[in-house]
Amino acid sequence: MIKKTILNNGLRVIIEHIPTVRSVAIGIWVKTGSRFETPDFNGISHFIEHMLFKGTGKRNAQDIAEAFDSIGGNVNAFTSKEYTCYYAKVLDEHLDVGIDVLSDMFFNSAYDQNELQRERKVVIEEIKMYEDTPDDQIHDLLARAAFEDNSLGYSILGTEEALNRIDKNTILAYLGKMYNINNTVITVAGNVSKDLEQKIEEKFGGFNNFSEATEVVSAKFFPRTIVKAKQTEQAHLALALPGLSVADPNIYSLILLNNIIGGSMSSRLFQEIRENRGLAYSVYSYHSSFLDTGMYSIYAGTAPNQVDEVIEIIQNILLDVQENGITEKEITKAKEQLKGSFMLSLESTNSRMNRLGKNELLIGKQLTLDETIRNINQVNLDSISTVIQQIFSNPFAFSIISPDGQIPQAFRRDILV
Repeated sequence: MIKKTILNNGLRVIIEHIPTVRSVAIGIWVKTGSRFETPDFNGISHFIEHMLFKGTGKRNAQDIAEAFDSIGGNVNAFTSKEYTCYYAKVLDEHLDVGIDVLSDMFFNSAYDQNELQRERKVVIEEIKMYEDTPDDQIHDLLARAAFEDNSLGYSILGTEEALNRIDKNTILAYLGKMYNINNTVITVAGNVSKDLEQKIEEKFGGFNNFSEATEVVSAKFFPRTIVKAKQTEQAHLALALPGLSVADPNIYSLILLNNIIGGSMSSRLFQEIRENRGLAYSVYSYHSSFLDTGMYSIYAGTAPNQVDEVIEIIQNILLDVQENGITEKEITKAKEQLKGSFMLSLESTNSRMNRLGKNELLIGKQLTLDETIRNINQVNLDSISTVIQQIFSNPFAFSIISPDGQIPQAFRRDILV
């Protein structure tokens, strides 16, 4: 059972009671991420995420870690382009500890100058590690190519130059603007107690930041190319087409289409490029949905001398989908895969807590299990054909990291147009 409560200060709290488990996952969700940043302070959302673990007025970083280790729980956080989440998973009997420590981190972090300096170095090392991982970095290059100067193309980690500009005053100003009542949601999933709402009210009822955050600029898709020369054993390439927003009525059709093209081991891309020809270990497609837009992407890593062959296969598969569509058999299989994946994820209190947070922040409502299954079952050949016509009639954005840093000869930006 999912219940939405509004605290006296207007803070939204979503609780899903699951009496058959012994764990509870609690998350504090804030509608902020790299998309809400400026170039001068790109990375501040992620940096703040780190700093919330570095100590409060009554707990240092070690105390925070030991608070969860001592009860067999865990605490963590993540930042995306459009939201940040601080979460913990504990045994139901220790939920009070989880709420107490998370609320202390959220409201009372010290942002000590020495800790700021140390953690800045940690994040800079994280950026360097990321730059040494081309199969991760390629997706940032693709987003930058597709969204040009819009903040949706900014890196979540930010840049070393921007991080060096961030100090305590910068952080406090950003918190004052973005960490407000309207941008924040508390989600809890698991075997919760009857007095949970009262406990949350005690810890979060004093939250009184009612500032209005700056709205983001709507993102437009650009079919640009970014290439990077790097001495790697593999060439890493990615193509993108404009996608759909989180609230688009055709989103389930695109999710199933993605599963058929490259979102599973039985997909067309995986079977042809990896299984039939042995050209790649990693090849897949995925769809990223945002508040107002989306991006449909394909990635492959292959030997530099095989890049043209891989790109040609990818383009031919997409052309075949555009010209001939897909089959009823593929739709049926994709539906069962998606429903199975969705149902299995519900066995995790973390997954349920995540689902509650994303739904509330991004679409402003909760979908029941029956509604989600119904949305999947309603997808048919006509609805998928509509998505194919909408998406597969655009030129590609493209990025590649390879030893020669050149655009492959086989790449045809306008092959689907």
